[in-house]
Amino acid sequence: MHNELVDLINKNVPGASATLNAAPDAKSDSTISVDANSIFKVVQFLRDNTTMPFNALQCISGVDYLDYMEVCYVLGHFDVNAPRDLILKVKVTDRVNGNLDSVVSVYPAANFQEREVFDMFGIRFNNHPDLRRILCPDDWQGWPLRKDYVAQKYYADMEVYPDGKMNFEDREFIVRQDMIKKAQLAAAKN
Repeated sequence: MHNELVDLINKNVPGASATLNAAPDAKSDSTISVDANSIFKVVQFLRDNTTMPFNALQCISGVDYLDYMEVCYVLGHFDVNAPRDLILKVKVTDRVNGNLDSVVSVYPAANFQEREVFDMFGIRFNNHPDLRRILCPDDWQGWPLRKDYVAQKYYADMEVYPDGKMNFEDREFIVRQDMIKKAQLAAAKN
């Protein structure tokens, strides 16, 4: 199925550059990567094509690899005779001004999911009807699910991780994670 989809996408969406990421084993899912500039057209094509349509957006999520970030779209087709799922991946290389076209007009379910990816990773979605934070306060600093994220010490005159309100193991875990992030950043810069 994935090879057929790669061919369909490349034939019908100019510049999509769809490639198959074959699963390493039977327990994993194969995925398809497409060019970031073509995500809207690819998703629209996948919804509307008659050969292998995908009538639902199940999930949008982000992943940070330090060198780049990735946005994953899980599409589905709910048909008793031919159910299918697809994980579509898009690479975002600009960590400062990373952006993609919104797919809300194709799949309205993308609305809150794109907002969550924006809130946690800082990836902007062009033409989103209401792109603002959804989990963190509007004035929160940083993007909490990025690997280089270090939580601010204070928010609204309150200490974010006060020593007296956390158990020792949680506090030590946070300190270790901050040290690991700093070491990873240093290694990535070299």
